Amino acid sequence: MAMLGFHPDEVRAQMLAGFDAVSGNIFPVMPEQHREFFHSLPYLFVATLDENRWPVATVFSGPEGFLRSPDPEHLRISSQRRADDPAQAALYPGQPVGALGLDFSNRRRNRVNGVISRTDKNRVEIAVQQSFGNCPQYIQQRELTAVADPIKSIERLGKLDNEARTMIQQADTCFVASYAHGGSRLGGIDISHRGGRPGFIYLAGETLWVPDFRGNRYMNTLGNLLAQPRAALLFIDFEQGDILHLQGETQILWRTENVIVEGAERYWRFDITRVWRFRQAFTWRGRNVAFSPTTLRTGIWPRVN
Repeated sequence: MAMLGFHPDEVRAQMLAGFDAVSGNIFPVMPEQHREFFHSLPYLFVATLDENRWPVATVFSGPEGFLRSPDPEHLRISSQRRADDPAQAALYPGQPVGALGLDFSNRRRNRVNGVISRTDKNRVEIAVQQSFGNCPQYIQQRELTAVADPIKSIERLGKLDNEARTMIQQADTCFVASYAHGGSRLGGIDISHRGGRPGFIYLAGETLWVPDFRGNRYMNTLGNLLAQPRAALLFIDFEQGDILHLQGETQILWRTENVIVEGAERYWRFDITRVWRFRQAFTWRGRNVAFSPTTLRTGIWPRVN
């Protein structure tokens, strides 16, 4: 199976980071082990673009088998879509889409990027253009239990309230959606995972500062942000099931004279423009957190009095 390369700004990001030539196992269709992995998952993180071409992100959940790959070129999501969710409402044929499958029980993750080929009331079908795995670094292992809480309406916040600020400051996990080079098979929408110890993200006013730890050197997210600084962040409260969705513009700090957070190779800032909160939207509750060994070798932002 022929493997794909990187779009020009991913290559530029790799060079700015000081990496030599990077090779990656990015496939144009889904290998069999990726298809089997997605089929086993009860949730899926998905990103697309809203009507203003801003990245948006969401989570789909369902019983085992709600994700199915009828052939290596397609992944189907069988789940109802919320009309008040800006990402789920934007999923229609022709839209770019990125999906991240992550198993919190064993830290395994795989990604699929492509376009929406078909939708109906309870199904979204992705025509795959990119399929690849990621390393398990910085993923916190969690034991998840399904719950059946009633759906609550979206909360549109003018800015972060105290509850949202606490959620960000205590987070050990978040997801970032980015988009660039949509006209190329090497580009499109992407959603990726970020993890660290609680406090690894620094919040100042309406700006988040995110350390970038050593990873697979693909630079998918930062390459996209070089080309298009718009992004979306998704935070999950694993105890209550609340989801916080942010949109904002980013700036990458490639060189820092003094490392503030141990393990960080660079930083990027995220200036918030929109905030949504979904109460009890994640239908799983997490417990027995086990931090990744790589996470434990990283630091947090110093407290500012």
